Amino acid sequence: MSGAAMTADLPVEAARRTRLRRRRAGAMAGWTLCAVAFGLLGIAMGWILLMVLVRGVGALTPTVFTEVTQGTGGGLLNAIEGTVVIGIGSMLLAVPFGVGAGLYAAQFSHTMFARVIRFMADVLVGVPSIVLGYFGYVTMVEGLGWNFSLAAACITIAILCLPYICRTTELALSQVPIAMQEAAFALGAGEGRVAFRILLPTAMPGILTGILLAFAISVGETAPLIYTAGWSSYLWTGEIVRSPVGYLTYAIWAFINEPFAAANQLAYAAAFLVTFMVLLISIGARLALLRRR
Repeated sequence: MSGAAMTADLPVEAARRTRLRRRRAGAMAGWTLCAVAFGLLGIAMGWILLMVLVRGVGALTPTVFTEVTQGTGGGLLNAIEGTVVIGIGSMLLAVPFGVGAGLYAAQFSHTMFARVIRFMADVLVGVPSIVLGYFGYVTMVEGLGWNFSLAAACITIAILCLPYICRTTELALSQVPIAMQEAAFALGAGEGRVAFRILLPTAMPGILTGILLAFAISVGETAPLIYTAGWSSYLWTGEIVRSPVGYLTYAIWAFINEPFAAANQLAYAAAFLVTFMVLLISIGARLALLRRR
């Protein structure tokens, strides 16, 4: 190689090294910012959990689990029961429709209706929960005359949870190997048998993860329930309509600013119970996902 050619390659090599140094510096800066953000988020989350744990555990007494709310005192038995009933009722409504929609979107992904399902699910995810609560209030509480009731609360929370179940179901089903479906079709199985005997059992851990996460969302919601469930200091009477229901997040929202120590203690206890329930459900979802992997 001539000296002129080597001299011409020097600026190119210098420019390449400069770009490489800039790229490394940018990558280092990006990872540093990510680490700082993660650290700040971890500190904030740890502080919140520590505060809830310290104040909540101190507020937990046998009365919290054995007595109903009495004004700004008493216990939280009515709120605990209402939270569980609303969560289970909303899941009974949301799971069949969400899993069915996700199954259709996964199996017929290129159809117009499947694209509409995905679009509507994405839209529902972005709708603020208080807007859904207002919708439930206008249509069911006032429009149908149900008043504050379990039915209005469960339907509203089910609408809130529906897109999460739908999208996680579609994602879980899309990861089932196509060879399993082809083998089943080759053996003469129909689409229904393939869906219910091959796809759903194989993708069940992923689907269960989405259901549990949606259940955790339902436990932690407040705004939709204020407009649909109302509040009751009594245990659930078994009536579906025209009977308000208590729930834990209302106790946090209503009692934390009361000028009474007993009310503040109930708010701390309710915050701890909600956090513990959501954490327990999230751990269950993670275990289901690990089992799938």
